[in-house]
Amino acid sequence: MMQCNKVCVVGAGYWGKNHISTLFRLGALGGIVDSREKVRNDFKIQYPSISVFHKVSDAIIKGDCAGYVVATPAETHYEIALEIINAGCHVLVEKPVTLKIEEACSLKETAEAQHVNLMAGHVLLFHPAIQKIKEMLNSNIIGELQYIYSNRLNLGTVRTEENVFWSLAPHDISIFQYFTELKPLKIISTGGIFLQNDIYDTTLTVLEYEGNIKGHIFVSWLHPFKEHRLMVIGSQGMISFEDSVVNKPLKLYSKSYDISGGFPTKHDGPVEQIQYDEEMPLTAELKYFIHHLNGSALEIANGQNAVDVVDILVQASDSLTKGVPLE
Repeated sequence: MMQCNKVCVVGAGYWGKNHISTLFRLGALGGIVDSREKVRNDFKIQYPSISVFHKVSDAIIKGDCAGYVVATPAETHYEIALEIINAGCHVLVEKPVTLKIEEACSLKETAEAQHVNLMAGHVLLFHPAIQKIKEMLNSNIIGELQYIYSNRLNLGTVRTEENVFWSLAPHDISIFQYFTELKPLKIISTGGIFLQNDIYDTTLTVLEYEGNIKGHIFVSWLHPFKEHRLMVIGSQGMISFEDSVVNKPLKLYSKSYDISGGFPTKHDGPVEQIQYDEEMPLTAELKYFIHHLNGSALEIANGQNAVDVVDILVQASDSLTKGVPLE
């Protein structure tokens, strides 16, 4: 395995451009791949020192990069990532990693056979506020985890190739997996189709985990204002994170109920503003990927996490279309 810190970005669209500019600032941009000639020509002017390619195979042949970021449309992820993995290179695949669980499993198994890292582009796992919440959960600050809910709402970009659940919910599923370290025992999903045939515009998904832990994910691109709210409820306290509010506050609520006396008694304590680092999640994610270009094992957003999130997406989608809980 080539020991270098250079990363090639495949797909220079809306999100791919963010990977490109961030990797360049980190001194780790090794190449750009895009099928559109005008896009390639523009990047040759913007980054004259960076190699630009028409196809992934051309970048692989040159062999200057140890890692690749796949930021192309989701339906192309599997074929592109598989080619990169089989070439012996590490790969970070944007969410959703694949559209089929069989393909996600195939990528994970092939990466293990080739001794390379498959990383999922679950960028919010690297948000400093999410990292801080995980630290608080590990420190048992709010007691036993009981309930998580996430609202990801906006009058946002409406997709024509994927529904709102596949577009927005992977973020929250990955966070729920990160916090609980469990796979759901039951998934119930419902939603509404209003703008296009067979494409859900709003969904509500309920997840049940071992240990009586519950959660729900509400996503919609038909909402009058932006709301990205995460609530984590424990037996001894509660945590809120508002990613769509000015200054993105993270708060610890010393609020709980005591039922040891046989009757619920409310404890309504103070609210504490929790400080956290201000590093951009994408920067932290790419630093993490670069750090593991030596082949060391990923603990966050690894191949198993990729498989688990796709599996939950598929199960929830089945529940959504069939109208029955998946157990």
